[in-house]
Amino acid sequence: NLLFLLCLSPPAPIMLSSRTLASSCRHLLSTGALTRSFTSWSPSYDEETKGKGVGIHAMQIVFPKTYVSQSDLELADGVGEGKYRKGLGQENMAFTSDREDMPSLSMTAVQRLFDRDGVDPARCGRLEVGTETLIDKSKSTKSYLMPLFGNNSAILGIDTINACYGGTSALFNAAQWCESSLYEEGQYAIVVAGDIAVYEPGPARPTGGAGAVAMLVGPNAPLQLEGNRLGVHMEHQYDFYKPSLGSEYPAVDGALSIECYFRALDLCYERWINKGGDAQNQFDYACFHSPFGKLVEKSFARLLYRDFLRNPEAVGSQVKEALAEFAGLDAVASYSDRGLQNAVNKLAAGDFAQKVLPGAFCSKNLGNLYTGSVYGNLLSLIEQKGRELENNRVMMFSYGSGVAATMFSFVVPEGRGEEIQSIADHADINSRFSERSRKTADEMVSALSLREQAYGAKSFVPKGSVDELFPKTWYLANVDDKHRREYAFKE
Repeated sequence: NLLFLLCLSPPAPIMLSSRTLASSCRHLLSTGALTRSFTSWSPSYDEETKGKGVGIHAMQIVFPKTYVSQSDLELADGVGEGKYRKGLGQENMAFTSDREDMPSLSMTAVQRLFDRDGVDPARCGRLEVGTETLIDKSKSTKSYLMPLFGNNSAILGIDTINACYGGTSALFNAAQWCESSLYEEGQYAIVVAGDIAVYEPGPARPTGGAGAVAMLVGPNAPLQLEGNRLGVHMEHQYDFYKPSLGSEYPAVDGALSIECYFRALDLCYERWINKGGDAQNQFDYACFHSPFGKLVEKSFARLLYRDFLRNPEAVGSQVKEALAEFAGLDAVASYSDRGLQNAVNKLAAGDFAQKVLPGAFCSKNLGNLYTGSVYGNLLSLIEQKGRELENNRVMMFSYGSGVAATMFSFVVPEGRGEEIQSIADHADINSRFSERSRKTADEMVSALSLREQAYGAKSFVPKGSVDELFPKTWYLANVDDKHRREYAFKE
C-alpha cells in the first residue's frame, strides 16, 4: 500500500514532514501505485437505499505495544491484592511514551483502514476526529491526517471535543452528513475516536489507558445506526475537566463524576426506552463508556432497577420482591446505596455475562480510551460474536464529563452477518494483543515521565524507544523550534 511503498529501506524509518508526506502521497496516487491487503471496499446502494441504512462498514483499533498488568500496579502501589483487578474490574493498562501522541495514533488507525479494509482515500468526503488529547489550542488533529489522503483535499469535518463524548458526536455528524444533501454518491466518512488517558501518581492512575478506533461510515451499512432513537442528556458540571493547559493531567471530582454518570445513564435510558416502546429486553447486547469495568457492571445492573421503578409488574416476581425495599430511595441516594447495588448486581449477573462481557475485552485490557472507549468495546463485541450478531440490536451508552451523554443503538439486518464477520477478521484484534510487551510498573512510570517532560516542549527529539512500537506504526520523530511536529513510519 501507499505507506509501505514509502518505506523502501527497512529497518530505517522514513522521517517525513507533512509537506514531504503530502508530496509523496500525491505522486503515488497519480501513478496508481497502490496495493491492498484485502478487496477494496466500495459503497453498495441504489436510489432506494441512498442515504438510508447509514452506519459502520469497517472498524480498526490501534493501541500501544506496551502495557502494565494491574496486578503489578497493585504490588508497586502497596495496595491490597485485587484492589485494581476486582475493585476496578481491570486486568491490564496500555501506556505509551513520548513517541506517540493523538495525531500518530490517528494516522495509524486510518492507515489500517486503508491497508486492511481496502479503503480508497480518494473516496473520503468527511473526516472527523473525536478526542480530548490535545497538542494544540488551534490546529486540529484532523489536519495532521490530511497528507494520508494525497490529492483529495475536499474532505469536510474537523475535531470534536467534549471529554469522552467527542467520538460519538463525530459519529453522529458523519451519519447526518451521509443522510444530507451535502453527501455525494460514492463517498464515505471516516471517524476517529481515541485518546491517551494519563493521570498523575495516585489512586486514579490505574484507570488510564491509550488507543484509537477508526470507523468507516456510509449508507447501506451492515451495522446500521438507529438514528431516530436517541436518548440524550446534557448538563453543566465540573466532574472531570482539564483547566491547566500546561499539563496532560485532569482535575477530577471522583464522587461527583460517578453521580453524573449514573444520572445521565438514568435519563438517557428512560428517553431511549420511550422512543422504542415500553417493553423489556429491547437489546441483545450492550456497550458502555468504560472508565473502569466495575462501573460498567454497576451501570448495567442499574438498568434493571430503572425497569423495576418504571413498571414493577413487568420485571418478574423475583426482581419485584428483591427490590421492593428500595422503591422509595431518592435518586441521588440510590447511586451509592450498597444494599441496592448488591441486590441488582446479583439479579443482573446472568444478563451481564451474556450481554455485556462479550464486549468488555478491550476496556479490561487497554484501560480507558476516553472517546474511543465505547467503540473499542463495540469492536470487542464484533470480534467475539461476529456473524452471530445478525438480526441483533446493540445498545450503546456514551458519556463525556461536563456533561454530555447519549444512549443509542445499532442493528445488524438480516443477511448482513458475514459482513460483520469480515469487520472482525480485518480488525484482527487477538493477534496484536498476543504481541504486546508487558512492562514493569517502574517502566510505566518512566514512560509517563517522558510524556510529562515532552508536553508543550519544542526543539526536542522524543526519547522513547522506537523498538517498543508495533510495526506499521506512525510515531513522533521530532518537534522543531516552532513546535512543528514531524512523524515517521516504522515498517
